[in-house]
Amino acid sequence: MSETQQAPARLSPGDAAPDFTLPSDTGDDVSLSALRGRKVIVYFYPAAMTPGCTTQACDFTDSLESLQGAGYEVIGISPDKPAKLARFRERDGLSITLASDADREVMTSYGAFGEKKLYGKVVQGVIRSTIVVDEDGKVALAQYNVKATGHVAKLRRDLGLG
Repeated sequence: MSETQQAPARLSPGDAAPDFTLPSDTGDDVSLSALRGRKVIVYFYPAAMTPGCTTQACDFTDSLESLQGAGYEVIGISPDKPAKLARFRERDGLSITLASDADREVMTSYGAFGEKKLYGKVVQGVIRSTIVVDEDGKVALAQYNVKATGHVAKLRRDLGLG
């Protein structure tokens, strides 16, 4: 990817989801290809232990059992180091998988890192996004600039899970 590229291309339904292997909060690696055959909700968030990101992670944790019952796995990805993600899990009782993308390569490949507006200024940062990957590794749903609060409920409706 060229250094001058401003905003990464966003993914659309039907695109192949870029594979990744990232360190998780448990010290194990998490890989998208290892979950082939299952539906995976990959969501990108700016920073562990901040109010909005905590709300979103807790909402995913609260919905995890029903999401798994519908065949979905959930992976939350941020630029935080695995040790901070482990503290996040412990502090908030999270049961979802948390992965570290410290160099932001995966976020960039998913269109979840780039220019965004923050308090009226254009900055480079994590674009809060959710990508649903189907059993064959294709994008089923791509949502960008999502709100932290209420997003999981909206996503469940969009997936037909009520």
